[in-house]
Amino acid sequence: MANPVVHFEVAGKDAAALQQFYASLFGWTIDANNPMNYGMVAAAEGGIGGGVGPTPDGEKHLTWYVQVDDLQAALDKAGQLGGTTVMPPMDVPGGPSVAQFSDPEGNVVGLVKGM
Repeated sequence: MANPVVHFEVAGKDAAALQQFYASLFGWTIDANNPMNYGMVAAAEGGIGGGVGPTPDGEKHLTWYVQVDDLQAALDKAGQLGGTTVMPPMDVPGGPSVAQFSDPEGNVVGLVKGM
């Protein structure tokens, strides 16, 4: 089976405004009741869950995360195909392990293990 897309992330300078925008636009219930104010969006039937939150550097981004069995192996394969590691594997406190790479055009793609 192919690796599924399991999470999306929309982030920017004003997380509360982004959360309000997407909640109003799509009717999403966004729970940002956590120390990072990271708004979790529950998966709807036929869809995937995600998050809307702040960025530490204030730069906006939109990332989708693909579930893999081995983060480093996926980064290595992306590198062999012309991609570049953006973020090596790391454990999210209380969450899964993640990594990121950029494709040959510079688009950032997330990888996740343990969701």
